[in-house]
Amino acid sequence: MAFKKTTLKNGLRIITAPQPGSLAVTVLVLVETGSKYETKKINGISHFLEHMCFKGTKRRPTALQIATEMAEIGSEHNAFTAEEVTGYYIKAASEHIDKILDLLSDIYINQVFDAKEINKERGVIIGEIDMRADNPMIHVQDQLTGLLYGDQPAGWDIAGPKENIMNLTREDFVRYKGEHYVAGATSVVIAGGFNEEETIKKVEKFFAEVPGGKKAGKLQIIESQTKPAFSIVERPLDQIHIALGVRTFDVFDNRRFALEVLSEIMGGGMSSRLFHKVREELGAAYYVKSGTDFLTDHGYMTIFAGLDKAKFSEAVKVIMAELQKAKSELVLGPELQKAKNSLEGKLILGLETSDELAAFYGLQEILKKEMLTPEEIIQKVKSVTAEEVKSVARDIFVPKKLNLLALGAPQNKDLSYLLQIS
Repeated sequence: MAFKKTTLKNGLRIITAPQPGSLAVTVLVLVETGSKYETKKINGISHFLEHMCFKGTKRRPTALQIATEMAEIGSEHNAFTAEEVTGYYIKAASEHIDKILDLLSDIYINQVFDAKEINKERGVIIGEIDMRADNPMIHVQDQLTGLLYGDQPAGWDIAGPKENIMNLTREDFVRYKGEHYVAGATSVVIAGGFNEEETIKKVEKFFAEVPGGKKAGKLQIIESQTKPAFSIVERPLDQIHIALGVRTFDVFDNRRFALEVLSEIMGGGMSSRLFHKVREELGAAYYVKSGTDFLTDHGYMTIFAGLDKAKFSEAVKVIMAELQKAKSELVLGPELQKAKNSLEGKLILGLETSDELAAFYGLQEILKKEMLTPEEIIQKVKSVTAEEVKSVARDIFVPKKLNLLALGAPQNKDLSYLLQIS
């Protein structure tokens, strides 16, 4: 899957990834900012600002007008905020590429931040915070970063605390946008059916007014863990939802491919070790899975599960035993190959649509300033050895990198006895 990167004189990057024969096109605008670029006083502003981009511009003064024009072209559209990136996208039939570029450039560049709209949106943001807190499978993930990184940007909630949402001012939005929404931190990604040469010229025209200037930075993360850590979030739930977080390494570390294979072996699907042990053999959970997160200056692997209260301790001990096994034994050939095949299949199937292809290239560019093709990633996964998987397991599955968060009401309030590994 070929791509082309074009850097304009102002530093804005254009990534084009044509899909011959596709009748749809996705335009994704990414900016290098998120919750890790915030201070404690304005934690939550990146996400709040993302919402405000759809609440009115100089040319389209109301949210209804923006939404109506998006509906008129039959589009899918949304936005998202993470720790180090904020994104806006529209996906529609290829014939609407000009309209897509017009809409996205307008909401990205020309927000008005009307004070009345800000006040109305406070309730929407708080509603979103409450909605996530009401869903245990989401809430346990949101709470984990606080256990891992504490009172620093990497440990704060992306949505921010409610008191911040109530106190952010129009001046805060204008200042924050000016510090971060600059050309050198912006990437425009186009994937699907389109004329590459013509579209690059159109992007240059529509996004010509993205301001230049120096991009504000972020604080370096502090890694200070010296022993296993646990936290209990008391909730009157029928299950105990857990997130077992393990400190790993950043997106620039080549060991990430071996870690992806290890994570797939542990909890990548219904044939994974943890699914078989915890669900099929023990009958202690409906869901159990693992995943990885890689950022510019840190990373972590997480095992999630919703556990039967009566089998909570036993299930966590089974999980810990599997971590120990990964450190002690080489993965046999058939199991290693199955994990690699699974990762390859998930990648290929996930990139069938233009929106996923745009995100695939765009997120690499924002985080790393360089991109690998799917074929290159598949080759790196295929080259992972059993020795490399074991080496990564031995490096990360150690007491000083283990963090267990339990959402629910475990009988024993001291969970340190569960975090035993040699």
